[in-house]
Amino acid sequence: MLFRQLFDAESSTYTYILASAPGREALIIDPVKSQLDQYLRAIRELDLQLVTAIDTHTHADHITALGGLRDETGCVTIMGEYTQAECVSRHVRDEETLSIDGVKLKALYTPGHTDESFSFYLEAPDTPRAVFTGDVLLIRGTGRTDFQGGDPGKSYDSITQRLFTLGDDTLVYPAHDYKGWTVSSIREERLHNPRLANKSRDAYIEIMNNLNLPNPKQMDIAVPANLACGQVRSIA
Repeated sequence: MLFRQLFDAESSTYTYILASAPGREALIIDPVKSQLDQYLRAIRELDLQLVTAIDTHTHADHITALGGLRDETGCVTIMGEYTQAECVSRHVRDEETLSIDGVKLKALYTPGHTDESFSFYLEAPDTPRAVFTGDVLLIRGTGRTDFQGGDPGKSYDSITQRLFTLGDDTLVYPAHDYKGWTVSSIREERLHNPRLANKSRDAYIEIMNNLNLPNPKQMDIAVPANLACGQVRSIA
């Protein structure tokens, strides 16, 4: 399988391109608008046809490239069924499987970071199992739960009751990393994630309710733009 992990340094966002092989149909997960030209170059040089672009949730720290990719390639834009984004072409339900030219992703509803967050589970022959977790589960961390319908109890349940049941060797690919990590595994996060390892649900909720983090710098611009699939609207 063809797999590429790309990085946006400004927002510390990971974007993923997947295809069964060069020259085939492809999908992209969590693309950033400022990196649109990079994605188009990669797709062109790998001789891919981009048919699907996915956002795991409505991001607050960068503007999505979903709309730009749709305009440039004609791809189908996908988000989970609870998103309020107005220009998404297709909404997926919990446990629904997306199949793109031999690449299969199962949609998993994993609220907590936001109330509409989905993860996407990859299971294919001769390919390590992997899950693209958006901001719900990070490497040695978890996504904040203090805006956009976030809920620390739901975050804990999504991680421990959904993601941690996928199998210890399942690779974890988050939408962000701020420490230089590129990949983890379910086993690593279950044993070594400081917010989760040996923590009760109540203890996790206490941790998340006391992070006292500032809002993302682009939040006031990014959220409304992402609800419009990346179209920044001018203020009259």
